Amino acid sequence: MTVLQSQKTHRFYINGKWLKAEDDAVIEVINPATNECIANVTSGGEAEAKLAVEAAANAFKEWSRKPAVERANLLLSLYHKVLENHEELAYLVTLESGKPLMQSRMEVKNGAEYIRWNAEEARRIYGTTIESSDSQRRMQIKKEAVGPVAAITPWNFPFAMVARKLSPALAAGCTVALKPSEETPLSAIKFFEIAEEVGFPKGVMNLVIGNPQVIGEVWLTDKRIRKITFTGSTAVGKMLYQKAAKQVKRLSMELGGHAPIIVFEDCNVDKAVQQIVRSKFNNNGQTCISPNRIYVHESVIDHFTEEMGRAVKKFKVGDGTNEESNVGPVINPDGLKKAESHVRDAIDKGAQIVTGGKRYDAEGCEKGFFFYPTVLKDVNETMKVATEETFGPIAPILSFSSEAEVIEKANDTDYGLAAYLFTTDLSRAHRVSEMLEYGMVGVNDTVLSQVEGAFGGVKESGFGREGGPEALEDFLEKKFISTIIE
Repeated sequence: MTVLQSQKTHRFYINGKWLKAEDDAVIEVINPATNECIANVTSGGEAEAKLAVEAAANAFKEWSRKPAVERANLLLSLYHKVLENHEELAYLVTLESGKPLMQSRMEVKNGAEYIRWNAEEARRIYGTTIESSDSQRRMQIKKEAVGPVAAITPWNFPFAMVARKLSPALAAGCTVALKPSEETPLSAIKFFEIAEEVGFPKGVMNLVIGNPQVIGEVWLTDKRIRKITFTGSTAVGKMLYQKAAKQVKRLSMELGGHAPIIVFEDCNVDKAVQQIVRSKFNNNGQTCISPNRIYVHESVIDHFTEEMGRAVKKFKVGDGTNEESNVGPVINPDGLKKAESHVRDAIDKGAQIVTGGKRYDAEGCEKGFFFYPTVLKDVNETMKVATEETFGPIAPILSFSSEAEVIEKANDTDYGLAAYLFTTDLSRAHRVSEMLEYGMVGVNDTVLSQVEGAFGGVKESGFGREGGPEALEDFLEKKFISTIIE
């Protein structure tokens, strides 16, 4: 296991070289469990962002023309090397994000599977031959890499999101410039170290860490960047959308969510509780597909609430490096304040605390950003927890009486990433899932981040998909070729 040294300054990676910033600026990486600096990372800006574009643009021609099997083999080697470094990567994810080691291990494995899936898809970029009405004309549609890509990833899944964005771009023949979150850059740095060991050509993969506004502005305005793939808030996504429009630059965006879960009276309540608790408190509620609004039929709500409260009280809160912990801290003080604010607002408006509802400051956790896993009952639509994405360990339970009513409430949001329902009625399962205005729907299932599926949303939750049989499509252009023969 690598031991981090805070006095060491970790560098970024451009054109096959590990570099430091021109002005020697650094970012302190803070462990959310201890509020202590665990590493220093060099902080880049405009100059470094331009270097990354230059490197990616220069490498694109050769990389995009490599036979697909060569790109696939490199990615498969990367997949195996990631698995070899699985434990170290998971440890880094836990240190920088705070999530329990068990969840970090799952994240690294999930990210690795995306690499393998996209490596395999690299050899399945199919074109089309079209029968012409002219006997001397031959027509075809050929798919080609869109060009150099800029990828911007968030802090909540610092390794998996890097793997999910870079691997389809590389498989399609694109070169990349990556800016991971400045709060969680360590697993991304390790990812690039592994890629260097595997032997990716210089300039194909480039890493810049630093000021997001400055770096983003360079990549948005440089015409050589032909596409941006982004995961983050809807507010930032809208800004990127507006600026990218000036160059008609392509985008893929996975933005915010406000996922409803509908628990119908005919379901197995105990099994539903188990799945919902696992999903809601995964990464301490800091996931874009986290169940934010739990609608339970009035005939089973008392039983559901009792069982959920009992299940949540069993969580072991603590430092994620402790194997016994299954709930860690939120990412930073702002996340802690938001959780407190949402609980306070709900209580002021009539909600009741079933369990939790305050900061967790037991011995060993006093300096970290810990909040008790919380369940609220008697929640209604006037409360922030029902109208805003909390992004924290708070589970609000709301009551409903009819199918039509709850569908209307579930759809009453600008977001459209994920939704869930629990029922044993097959007709209802099909009917409701088709009426929910979301890019993904889980029926008796809360695990939607599957490499074989198409992950993404509608409405203000973005566009584009990650994973699934069309994973590479967002990184490919279609070229129509018409040829007259004699």
